[in-house]
This record gives sequence, C-alpha cells and structure tokens, in this order.
Amino acid sequence: MGQTISIQRTVRLGEVALFDTDRTLGGQDGETFASLAEAEAGTTYPARLATRLFGVDDRLEKVFVASNTVSAQRRGGWDDQSAEAAIQVMTGFFRFY
Repeated sequence: MGQTISIQRTVRLGEVALFDTDRTLGGQDGETFASLAEAEAGTTYPARLATRLFGVDDRLEKVFVASNTVSAQRRGGWDDQSAEAAIQVMTGFFRFY
C-alpha cells in the first residue's frame, strides 16, 4: 500500500543536498532536525522522515523539510552512495505493507 515518492531533482552543494519530491512532506514553514534524538522526539511526517534519514547515515548533521523539498547537511559532503541511500529512504517513505 502507499505510493512511491519520485525525486524530481537533486542538487548537491558541498555538505548540503537538496531533494525536490513530487509529494508534499510537510508545511511551508518547514521543520529542522539537528540530530536523531531530536527527530525521534517529533510526531510529524517530517520528523519521521528525518528519523529514517539519520538512521541510514551517521554523518548527517541536519535535516530540513519544507513542503516538497528536503535539505540535508552531511559532514564531509555527499557522494553518489550517500545521496542514493537518502533517495531510497525518501522514495519509500509513504510505502507501507
């Protein structure tokens, strides 16, 4: 059940990656999470997504979710493998069986 989220565009700028999706993931005000513990304390969809992202990459330092965009800061920058891991988390976020 659920639908796969498509990543429309990914932009990597040093330690920050921006992921534009085809679904609204949170409000326009946005939510920021600076750690796994902070994300786990939240109850919103952005908090749940941030929890999953922090869970697959221990080099993440910050996740910001606003509307259909996810911005993630990663210590040491982004390589193809780390970006793909984040994309896999996001594309499967609304899928549940």
